[in-house]
Amino acid sequence: MARTVVLGGGESGVGSAVLAKTRGFDVFLSDSGKIRQEYADVLKKWEIPFEEGGHTMERLLNADEVIKSPGIPRTAEVVRSISEAGIPIISEIEFAGRYDTAKKICVTGSNGKTTTTSLIYHLLREAGLNVGLGGNIGQSYAMQVATSKHDYYVLEISSFQLDDTYTFRPDIAIITNITPDHLDRYDHKLENYVMAKFRIARNLRPEDCFIFDSDDAITVGHLQNIVLKAKMLPFSQEKELAQGAFLSGDRIMVRYEDQQTEIFLRELSLSGKHNIYNSMAAAIAAKATGISDDVIRHSLKTFAPVEHRLEPVLTIGGVLYINDSKATNVDAAWYALECQTRPVVWIVGGTDKGNDYSVLDTLVRNKVKAIVCLGKDNAKIHAAFEGIVGKGRICDTLSAANAVKAASEFAESGDVVLLSPCCASFDLFKNYEDRGTQFKQAVRRL
Repeated sequence: MARTVVLGGGESGVGSAVLAKTRGFDVFLSDSGKIRQEYADVLKKWEIPFEEGGHTMERLLNADEVIKSPGIPRTAEVVRSISEAGIPIISEIEFAGRYDTAKKICVTGSNGKTTTTSLIYHLLREAGLNVGLGGNIGQSYAMQVATSKHDYYVLEISSFQLDDTYTFRPDIAIITNITPDHLDRYDHKLENYVMAKFRIARNLRPEDCFIFDSDDAITVGHLQNIVLKAKMLPFSQEKELAQGAFLSGDRIMVRYEDQQTEIFLRELSLSGKHNIYNSMAAAIAAKATGISDDVIRHSLKTFAPVEHRLEPVLTIGGVLYINDSKATNVDAAWYALECQTRPVVWIVGGTDKGNDYSVLDTLVRNKVKAIVCLGKDNAKIHAAFEGIVGKGRICDTLSAANAVKAASEFAESGDVVLLSPCCASFDLFKNYEDRGTQFKQAVRRL
């Protein structure tokens, strides 16, 4: 019996362990930290042996294969030891893909991937298809492959999840865009991060589809150096395209093979330039899946915004509070600021990932009236923006409640208070969801 070791006892790791168990492997899970009770209960239910609070190396180094959770970097000592022992290391996505015969639509990118993934899932459900949602969103892909049966999967896949994939192949692969992000995990080299993203397309066949933003210079620049056999389906807001999606006046035009579909911008449920891109990518994927024009239009009209992504919370005293906690990099915050039409009190900060804030200067100058920092170390934010908004209109806070209170004091009727942090959340919160949830609770208590 082949022995499989799973590193990490979170959503990804536990799902992988259950799938390994259902496929008859001798499986063991190891986590250096404390495993959440809900996950420990799942492991006990499936009678999967595990350890927490540290790794017993002899129990790891006798593995035939190791499935590594995406949050564990390759530089971790335990990972290095396993690599040096010559044991193959793969990701949950790679492992689950071996046992899944469903059609797969897979989305990666620096920004927009959660919204695009959720949009496509909504489109497929509205079309009546038996579809699962997973990857970096919802229940783990491996757990679904282990315990349910779907004809289609829509998977959001991060660069960390793609790092350890080798044979995994989507039927439709989407890169929403590529901007510098997570460079601390890629030796601070953009090239390494870009190549991680392009792993999503490496195994595509001629009958598969590759959907990408042809306005994105980094994506297009790397496409010239990569040989892809798939059908190329770009989307653009700047030029007409023979195949793919483009902007024509007040509508999106989608061309797939010999068909053409028109979608009026006024009918999209999501606003902002970035969401036009997301809607284009989703519409192309839907056309390639064979979904009718009527269902595509209806679905793009009825889609509800994703939680923590430009999510309106409440209007209090004429001030609209928006939760964009998922904006963990500069580019995501750029989109959030770009689509605001009212004066902004901006809540920003957290764990900096090597951010270059200078690209936000013009937007901050034109749209932001005050800044509330929410993080332990805000020196870079002060250095970048204090000269623009003024010393008296930037302050520091260490909790969501204090940030909301400070923002409410800067804001006047007609303004927007925008939580769009530009940074990871781990200095003060468990994750971006926890940050967004605490923000919403604080707003409701005002």
